[in-house]
Amino acid sequence: MIQIYFDGKCGLCSKEIQHYKHIAPAGIFAWHDVATDPSPLIPFGVAQADALRRLHAKDSQDKMHIGVDAFIVIWRHLPRWHVLATFISIPGIRHVANFAYARFADYRFKRLPHCQLS
Repeated sequence: MIQIYFDGKCGLCSKEIQHYKHIAPAGIFAWHDVATDPSPLIPFGVAQADALRRLHAKDSQDKMHIGVDAFIVIWRHLPRWHVLATFISIPGIRHVANFAYARFADYRFKRLPHCQLS
């Protein structure tokens, strides 16, 4: 089963994850809101702040994927979204997507009060 670690207190993030949950085939994903409960991250040494900043996904081979790579893991298993996963996986496009996602994620992280952990 693919484990997804997301920021459930972020309105945009939770809306997107809810959409994925609605269209995902049963039994493929386990969804973990790390804003509410970061304990599923402890075995992997992932800090809550890191998981709030960027989406994380652990695939069925126990490999952790972060940011755009985590989205690609999700999209590959969703109806019609696998086309986007294939497109974003193209090296030059993946590089631009990683850059854009990192900038957006950092901006969002700095602005959300619940991300300001001590």
